[in-house]
Amino acid sequence: MIEGFSWYLSYIVVYFAIMFGIGFYYFMKVKSADDYLIGGWNMGFWPIVGTVISTWCGASVFIGTVGLAFNVGMSAYLRFSFASIFFTLLLIIVFGKCLRRQRLYTLADLFGQRFGPKVGIIPSILSAFIYAIPTTAMQYIAMNTIWTTIFGLDPTTGLILSTVLIFAFTVLGGLPGTIITDALQAIIIVTGIIILAVATVKFAGGFEHIIEVTPPEYLSPAGPFGYQEVFLYFLSVGPFYLMWQSSWQRIFAAKTEKISFRANVTAVLICSFILLMPCIIGVASRLFLPADINGDMIFSRVVKDLLPPYIGGFIYCALLAALVTGADSFILQGSSSLTHDLYRRLINPDATNKQILFVSRITVLFVALAAFIVAMYFSGILAIYQWVLRLTATTLVLPFLATMFVKRTTKTGVLCGMVGGLVSTLIWPLLGITFDQTIFGFLFSFLGLFFGSMLSKHSPEEFPAAVMWENLPCANAEPECNSVYADKLD
Repeated sequence: MIEGFSWYLSYIVVYFAIMFGIGFYYFMKVKSADDYLIGGWNMGFWPIVGTVISTWCGASVFIGTVGLAFNVGMSAYLRFSFASIFFTLLLIIVFGKCLRRQRLYTLADLFGQRFGPKVGIIPSILSAFIYAIPTTAMQYIAMNTIWTTIFGLDPTTGLILSTVLIFAFTVLGGLPGTIITDALQAIIIVTGIIILAVATVKFAGGFEHIIEVTPPEYLSPAGPFGYQEVFLYFLSVGPFYLMWQSSWQRIFAAKTEKISFRANVTAVLICSFILLMPCIIGVASRLFLPADINGDMIFSRVVKDLLPPYIGGFIYCALLAALVTGADSFILQGSSSLTHDLYRRLINPDATNKQILFVSRITVLFVALAAFIVAMYFSGILAIYQWVLRLTATTLVLPFLATMFVKRTTKTGVLCGMVGGLVSTLIWPLLGITFDQTIFGFLFSFLGLFFGSMLSKHSPEEFPAAVMWENLPCANAEPECNSVYADKLD
């Protein structure tokens, strides 16, 4: 036990020492909010590949997908993993070039330039409060499984430790520190999840034995509940990935359009393979874990029970790498929304670069602490993540598509579409109806968007354009056209 404790502690201490060393380097180097939040638009191929892989492999993959596959078998891949892959590739291939051309930071920038700055408030609030804070809390909860499993810490102490570690690294390095450490951590993550998958399959008796004794429905793409249930789950998860601020940041952060496209597509295709691993672990672990086990504990339990400490310590570092990189990306997403979309647009349009950089780091603290509060009051990582993705998608996806493709879309229509999707999705649990929640939300979003646009005219502050084919005012300009950061240097 003492030997195992020493191995685990040594791995973790070395890991965080390297992380904080890199973070401190970028804390001294970063001088502008552009660098802090978007990496100076100057990242190369491999750093982008690494950060995409690392950001994808967070709590929802390492913890949530393992638990989902334990309960529904290999259909977990179609429900969750393939859904995220499909829609992210759609974002990169169909919209990536156009969005880079507009020189944007966030979805709120797109709505703000197209419909006026106040329209960007809703996606900003959703990005910071409905998405970034709960998903950061998920990383805290997942990290807490390490502290409770191998060190025996009580849950509250473990959550405090997780919050402090993640906040300290994020506030030091910003996006440049995140991207560089993500690229390094991608190697640890990929290696660790493959090792654990191989060990789990071997402990369960090998692939042939697993296939022989596992009920067929747990190996079928339809799962135990049929294709309709799989499709509805797919629909509740996938469309969000058109809106995922982390993907938008990685598309924008690359130094050229060619690097952006190649790096992001390469990373997503690599992820399509990596995301098979937690599904395999979940299905194989059905053969030796109790059926009533808490799904959030399966990953840590398998590592501790199956692997010797000198290997298990490395796997825990892989999990830590996934969680830290996921958390700092989500915190920076929330910080970007609060700083760029709310503070700069509404509170202090004349803020200097130093003021904006200071506010960026303050909002990092706010998101980190808010996530801690959320983590204290909820559990069930994948359930809350699915709810967050569904709510964001039903509110924003159709207004986004209309903005990209339909010039007739008006400010009133977009606002009605966002409010219709948001309210209908929130009140659905109170209605007691069997109509699927996601389809219900999309329906009311469409109705609000369509009739709101048909019954209104373009307002004076709008710039009518189908953005997929027509440029907004700041297209093909320097980033400072869309941002006041650079022209406020002291």
